[in-house]
Amino acid sequence: MPTVRVTRRVHFNAAHRLHNPALSDEENRRIYGPCNNPNWHGHNYELDITVEGEPDPDTGYLVDLGEVRDAAEEVLKDVDHRNLNLDVPWLEGVIPSTENLVVALWERLAPRIPRGRLARLVLFETPRNWAEYSGE
Repeated sequence: MPTVRVTRRVHFNAAHRLHNPALSDEENRRIYGPCNNPNWHGHNYELDITVEGEPDPDTGYLVDLGEVRDAAEEVLKDVDHRNLNLDVPWLEGVIPSTENLVVALWERLAPRIPRGRLARLVLFETPRNWAEYSGE
């Protein structure tokens, strides 16, 4: 059977502040600009979840995308409408940049994929800014 990829897009909303406590306030403002706002800021995130594998010859499906959605919802309930700096225990001590967040989401989502393998996550912070991760 051929190897194919299928993708499901999900979304969540969250607030965060990009800040490294090891740096001075001045250095944090220089590096992160408005994303260092001490009163937080938020995003309407979009997450593309790509699964790779061989389609089942009986169904034609690689994986039921409804099951991928359900797996994602289990992970995203921890971050949706939350402050990533304060409300998410598995992000404690992590600067919640899009890059760090996509890796943390991968670690939680990969074991929940019911069939095939998680091949790629693309996390859109805005329509113009995103990070990709393929588990490497």
